[in-house]
Amino acid sequence: MTENTTAVAAAPIAIESVGENPTPIWGLTNRERTRRIAVASGLAPDMQSPGAPNPVASSGTRVIVHDAFAWDPAWLRHIAANPGLVLTMGHVPAIAHARNDEEAEAIRKSIREDKPLVPGNLTVLAYENGPTIENKQLRKRETPFVMALFPDTVRKIERASYFGAYKGVTDILTKYLWPEWALVITRICAKFGITPNMVTAVGAILCVYATFLFAWGQYWAGMAVGLGFMVLDTVDGKLARCTITSSWWGNIFDHGIDLVHPPFWWWFWATGLVHWGLELSPQAFNSVMIAIIGGYVLQRVIEGIFMRRNGQMHIHVWRRFDSRFRLITARRNPNMVILLVSMIFGRPDFGIVAVAWWTVISCAIHAVRLLQAEVVRTRDGGLTSWLSEG
Repeated sequence: MTENTTAVAAAPIAIESVGENPTPIWGLTNRERTRRIAVASGLAPDMQSPGAPNPVASSGTRVIVHDAFAWDPAWLRHIAANPGLVLTMGHVPAIAHARNDEEAEAIRKSIREDKPLVPGNLTVLAYENGPTIENKQLRKRETPFVMALFPDTVRKIERASYFGAYKGVTDILTKYLWPEWALVITRICAKFGITPNMVTAVGAILCVYATFLFAWGQYWAGMAVGLGFMVLDTVDGKLARCTITSSWWGNIFDHGIDLVHPPFWWWFWATGLVHWGLELSPQAFNSVMIAIIGGYVLQRVIEGIFMRRNGQMHIHVWRRFDSRFRLITARRNPNMVILLVSMIFGRPDFGIVAVAWWTVISCAIHAVRLLQAEVVRTRDGGLTSWLSEG
């Protein structure tokens, strides 16, 4: 069975947690984790006790969660956006959107007595059937996890929630190389109360240090320090999602660094060639920088235009080709792979020139995709992401 996630209604929805679970996950009680997810999802800021008056809906409309289960935040957003929908595990509600007091009481009774729900007019979505939903925030379609939370399942659940926080469409290093390293660091940070902003701050220091190393022609050291930064650049986001501690400032801090630093790395890589006796001629230097920096800016502009023209849909999730091309398109991580290969052959000058060519090629591909999208949008009245087609 396949389901599509729709936007959560603008009005707040009360969240009620039934049961008590003493087992913590990511250093949080399950009830507190649910509360944080609800707040982060724009739902009701306060948890409701069973049977308590509902401050936002006198009709009894509310989302009821079973405290014995841990689940991916995408499920709460999906259930909240679909009144009358119940996600069950072993025929018992894990998350349910009750439309009235009668439905709410039937859901509570099933949870308290650990007996199969009598659905009535409710729509039941059995987790065992593998339903998939589209997670637009993380650009992927999947069956998010739901698991019973016990002491012996904590590590398995934390692993599932960590990988659930990964974007489905990203570059090849972030998708395939970083995850296991970053998971270990994320667990350590959560254990010792290290916040995502602290991780971002350390990463920022490494990022600046790598820039200086490139300028001095110390490319191997710069790539090692840059590797540390790139891993931490993954950790801060995963830590924020797993502990539900994302903030406006944290997003600005993290994404601001991500947006600004790449041109500086490429510029100082090129100037650092003088220390190898491989400096580019002024004409070649200017051409390479125009291609890299101009292409970097133009790619971002193209992505922005695509989103603006197509209801905030990312260019990378339009068709399967776009998602696959995102693995290798001329962003920081794929460019670093190119530079690493050039260093293996002792020719960092070839590497920066190759980055320039790859940036131009990537930019051209994105420009063509933007034009093709305009044709399809004009013809069909809009675009549909392949992720939403299930």
